Amino acid sequence: MRPVGRLERIWIKRAHRGPMDDVRHAHCAAGQGLVGNADRSRRRQITILEHESWERLMTAHTTSRDPSMRRANLLISGISLAQTQGRTLRIGDVRLLIGGEVTPCERMDEVLPGLQEAMRSDWAGGVFAQVLTSGTIRVGDVVTWESVQESGVGNQESAQG
Repeated sequence: MRPVGRLERIWIKRAHRGPMDDVRHAHCAAGQGLVGNADRSRRRQITILEHESWERLMTAHTTSRDPSMRRANLLISGISLAQTQGRTLRIGDVRLLIGGEVTPCERMDEVLPGLQEAMRSDWAGGVFAQVLTSGTIRVGDVVTWESVQESGVGNQESAQG
């Protein structure tokens, strides 16, 4: 039986370094990313953060910050993202190819001193992905991994962000 998770939150950034808009649903365009999101490239179309990793970081720093401060697009729970490069994640009907770990940037230390370094452990900064299948995702959608046989994809490189 495959692990089953949940899409907890969705954020869209309308401008580079702009605010993160918390939305209930968003459209994913194959080969492009989240419609309306400013920061996306051919390889890094969507960024995903694991809720459990964020909570561990906050506990370790004996504080609490909203996960939107990470500036990722999606927050998921119940699914581990560590060491998942090349795997395909399903959120509702949308398929996302995990390209690799997002290397945390210096902006994380603006959120909380020491956060950038702490996020370097066990992929705590999240992952970046490419959209393989277009569709609308909604907060509450089921999140699962495709089996290797279903996805038939290879590995990609890492990106910084």
